[in-house]
Amino acid sequence: MTTKDAPKVLTKYPNTRYMGSKRKLIPTIAQVVKQLDPKSALDAFAGSGCVAYLFKEMGLEVTSNDFLKFSYHIANASIANSKTKLTDKDIDFLINTKSGGHNFIQTKFKDLYFSDEDNAFLDNLWWNINLLKDEHKKSLAFAAVSRACIKRRPRGMFTYTGFRYDDGRKDLTRSLKEHFLLAAKEWNETVFDNGTLCSASNTDVFDLKDKDYDLVYIDPPYVSNHSDNDYTRRYHFVEGFISYWQDDEIQEHTKTKKIVSHPSRFSSKTTIHKAFDDLFGQFPNSTLLISYSSNSIPTKEEMIKNVGETP
Repeated sequence: MTTKDAPKVLTKYPNTRYMGSKRKLIPTIAQVVKQLDPKSALDAFAGSGCVAYLFKEMGLEVTSNDFLKFSYHIANASIANSKTKLTDKDIDFLINTKSGGHNFIQTKFKDLYFSDEDNAFLDNLWWNINLLKDEHKKSLAFAAVSRACIKRRPRGMFTYTGFRYDDGRKDLTRSLKEHFLLAAKEWNETVFDNGTLCSASNTDVFDLKDKDYDLVYIDPPYVSNHSDNDYTRRYHFVEGFISYWQDDEIQEHTKTKKIVSHPSRFSSKTTIHKAFDDLFGQFPNSTLLISYSSNSIPTKEEMIKNVGETP
């Protein structure tokens, strides 16, 4: 695939440092999907959302799903949303309206990830986001602040405190307010109507109902012998921010003040084989497109065998 033929998602969709993002595989995935010629698709583990956005760009009726709330808002802003954008008036309201008296982040996360000024900005911003009446505008704002927080952090993660991994990137010199303004503009630019009814959901994959999707894209958090697949641990701060930690339990004994991770059958070597068996059988009328990591469990050969044995 030439640069001219490459999907616009590679230039239009905000790039991320999201763990496991398939952005580099977008041209390959696009070629495979083009050959399959589906009309509808489910991205069952959407993550950064770039694959679901590719499907939308290709004219498919897309359902994007992820168990993380901040990933859901990214999809609701860019996949399910076909026309709504944050106006200049909205952005002015979000960053300049004083909510007053809210300091949870300033207190709980002081000196852990961001400056006092950045923390105060986040405290104020959350309350203003929730005053927006339009759900797509809320999602655009949550997508923007999630991107801002991740870009503001060295290495883009929250598994450590402080700034000891400062790599000299310009992103680390910008305030969260500056990052938010840039991200809001970027997410606004992703909004378009592909002529179908796309949607976003925030649930466990096994709670999804089969809607006879032509294509189901599967890229779960694979277990590995060399690393964990705990996305909540890496992005707990942005995940907790979505509900202002009202829906999440903070593990107070941890230095990072991380939240309790979402239970997943894909997180354990003892349950992951059965999880894949059940997942493959969940969509019997769909073509399954699977992204696979060569150092993961189960092995490629085991997965192929399981698909063949699925009734």
